[in-house]
Amino acid sequence: MAELQVDDLPTALTVVCALVLVVAVGCAVFVAVDVVRHPPRMRVMALVWPLTMLFGSVVWLVFYLRRGRATVDGHGRWAGTAIDTSHCGAGCALGDLVGEFGLVAVPALGTLVGLGTLYQDRIVAGWVVDFVIAFALGIVFQYWSIAPMRGLGLRDGLVAALKADTLSITAWQVGMYGLMAVWQFVVFPSLFGGRVGVLTPEFWVAMQLAMVAGFVCSYPVNAWLVRRGLKEAM
Repeated sequence: MAELQVDDLPTALTVVCALVLVVAVGCAVFVAVDVVRHPPRMRVMALVWPLTMLFGSVVWLVFYLRRGRATVDGHGRWAGTAIDTSHCGAGCALGDLVGEFGLVAVPALGTLVGLGTLYQDRIVAGWVVDFVIAFALGIVFQYWSIAPMRGLGLRDGLVAALKADTLSITAWQVGMYGLMAVWQFVVFPSLFGGRVGVLTPEFWVAMQLAMVAGFVCSYPVNAWLVRRGLKEAM
């Protein structure tokens, strides 16, 4: 199926999607500055919060200011679970950015993950690369949350991080890939006659919405992990 680029898509749609992305980046910059002025108690959140703005945009900015900011006292159960879920989503957001642009810059990455031998569709290669990077980053982020709180060493901290985030990251990616599949295999071909390419604003706005679907799928998993004591409540 053809992969559409910017010139193949309606100009007005591209402009609107570009503006949506600019707003999200603006939210990320604002929060990046704010966490320097108001450092969070958990240091890794200084990275997590700006990354979540890239997909959550204005909605996550309001949530951050009302519930997540260092100057806010207490979160409440639902907000704490939302922060936990956003925490694993930050790794997914960064993993998707690195993975998708990395595959464009170095197409040989697709071959390394089976493109051309195990399957022929580039979009599958992107999902594999994204998942591997997102999973690794999510575990690193969780390690820097859980190890300091529990006073764990490297080995024990990594084991605890794997127990805490493996299911939640997987749930996030399933929800995200599910909606991206709908966009790329159904919606975009029906509207425009093909899939949208990574270098289009439309792709990344679709990814923003897919990330929100990932949040919805991961939220109940995070709540369960906290109840079981496998994950620290934020």
